Amino acid sequence: MWIRPCAAPWRPARPLLALRGAWGEPWGLPRDPLARPARRWVRKKPLPLLKLREVPVTLTEICQYLRARGIPFHDGHCCLRVPSPFAGREGEAARRSLCIDKTTGRFLCTASLAEGSWQDFQAHVELPGEGAAEPPGEPVLGPADAEDVRRLWARALPLWELPDWEDEEESEALRARAAFGLSDVSDSTLRRFSVRYLRGARSLVFPWFCPRSGSGLRGLKLLAAECEGDGVRYAETTLPRPAAYLNLFGLPLIGRRDAEVVLTGRELDSLALHQATGKPTLALPRGTASLPPALLPYLEPFERIVLWLGDDLRAWEAAKLFARKLNPERCWLVVPGERRPRPLDALARGLNLPHILGAAQPAHCPKGIISFRQVCDEVLMELANAEQVAGVRWSRFPDLNRLLKGHRKGELTIVTGRTGSGKTTFIGEYSLDLCMQGVCTLWGSFEISVDRLFQVMLTQFSWGRLEEEPDMYEVWTDRFKDLPLRFMTFHGQQNIKTVVDTMHHAVSMRGVSHVVVDNLQFMMGQGQRSADRLSAQDNIIGAFRRFATDSGCHVTLVIHPRKEDDDKELQIASISGSSKASQEADNVLILQDRKLVTGPGKRYLQVAKNRFDGAVGTFPLEFSKTSLTFSTPAKAKGKARLKKVKDSNNLVSPRDLEYSQEEVVGQL
Repeated sequence: MWIRPCAAPWRPARPLLALRGAWGEPWGLPRDPLARPARRWVRKKPLPLLKLREVPVTLTEICQYLRARGIPFHDGHCCLRVPSPFAGREGEAARRSLCIDKTTGRFLCTASLAEGSWQDFQAHVELPGEGAAEPPGEPVLGPADAEDVRRLWARALPLWELPDWEDEEESEALRARAAFGLSDVSDSTLRRFSVRYLRGARSLVFPWFCPRSGSGLRGLKLLAAECEGDGVRYAETTLPRPAAYLNLFGLPLIGRRDAEVVLTGRELDSLALHQATGKPTLALPRGTASLPPALLPYLEPFERIVLWLGDDLRAWEAAKLFARKLNPERCWLVVPGERRPRPLDALARGLNLPHILGAAQPAHCPKGIISFRQVCDEVLMELANAEQVAGVRWSRFPDLNRLLKGHRKGELTIVTGRTGSGKTTFIGEYSLDLCMQGVCTLWGSFEISVDRLFQVMLTQFSWGRLEEEPDMYEVWTDRFKDLPLRFMTFHGQQNIKTVVDTMHHAVSMRGVSHVVVDNLQFMMGQGQRSADRLSAQDNIIGAFRRFATDSGCHVTLVIHPRKEDDDKELQIASISGSSKASQEADNVLILQDRKLVTGPGKRYLQVAKNRFDGAVGTFPLEFSKTSLTFSTPAKAKGKARLKKVKDSNNLVSPRDLEYSQEEVVGQL
């Protein structure tokens, strides 16, 4: 089984058990309803390296291939619709019933439910019968998981059939409804969506039925609730694992003539919204975490899609991102606010849900001019959620939080430092820190091999040399494997178009929100004139800036500095190339490699630009050769002056640097 708390990124159950002790105690998760004897896992071969192996494909390449093969196609909202070779003799049903995702090339036949990758489609067209498409109704579960699903579903009782007495303390039905906030949801709604209740685990059970027939159980989601302060904390368990759980809850209830649908972030919200409005509703399988590309063909037929994903800033940012994937021209967004909470909360408070849906604002705004009236709700929401606006905070670098405030999507960060100063090692720990907090990361290392980078980050993750403790290798590797971390397979000189296409593919397919590129010089051609190299570098930086803005993904780019005297500290002007890099960047980090008179460290990090709030400054770093990590010296004093020395004779440079000094400047 696989588990994730609703407020946290997807994580498998096994590492949670290893890190958090007994099953479910700190997290409030349900005990395993299918307890089995403990198994001993033995792995005789080393774990494979996690790499991004999918071959990206562009819309132009897809269209050229279809034209070359004489296959007619229709350009839809987010998919191309073509006649399906998998529909058999279904006549009119086969006409334009196959949807091909414009971004990834993945296809789905809505008539037969056959699906596969772009390579599978090409194989079937060129060699009929050879495509590896999934046959209609083929289960996505293994034999063991399929048996677990059948047993759980058989043991679960329909929620509307639980014993109900007037005494609330004795009524199991009333207690279950109150725990999940379903007191105002009717039995007819629960019956329509086939919601059940598992007594042993005290969990709701949401089924995943085959979308074509409405029968054929393909998976389950168990939802447990636990009181946490004044609110309720939910924990989800899915069969199959989250990566394979692609259930649009409520899809079998959608009619062929339905042209409008409302997307929610939770199944509970979908129940409340359908009851209050009567509109078709679908719950996304991963909430606000990501919108899997495999679901886009199911949403292609709708002409109007309303996204009501939650009541906080993260839900609002996710709604805007999903709207870009679904085509903003057909999407409307419900802006979170005091009078626009989650649908389930709105139903409990007696609010007018049809009115809230009617007031949804279009996701597509005219380019050029807007008024404050159009964005006043969004501005108010950001002011009320200042901590979420600041982004994800680092756990290993508290001083970086003090200056940058957090790691935010859609920004471009430039990192520079002298050769040998430890840029790659620092960025490895910098990105690993975020990855451990659920930030899905893609690494592009063109300077050192991926195998070497894997060893460095694994050492940083385990805080020690695993070659000295071979017995702990599998333990740490199993935990490291479950991080949302991917690597590009490129090494050495690369073309910028290939790299950016791979990044777009990773954002669409993997939900990547942070890309690290080390470094820019490996994407510039060799043997060019100085003017040509400057122009090429400006084009590359512009491409990364557009990617970060359009995809809402944070890009960290390493750039080497110019060759300067060792006795001079690096400045923003020291970045190699023209001034475009520093102008386009939202943040500029300089890893200074200079010895200090006070303090044990020899390196310090300078935040030279911060577009978010203008706070800049420096803080010292300590490097541990054992764990290959950087850390802030524990005894550093807030007002201590850190003086640089030129050599062993303690010759102080003319410029002093004050630790913890923050210069608030407006760098826009």
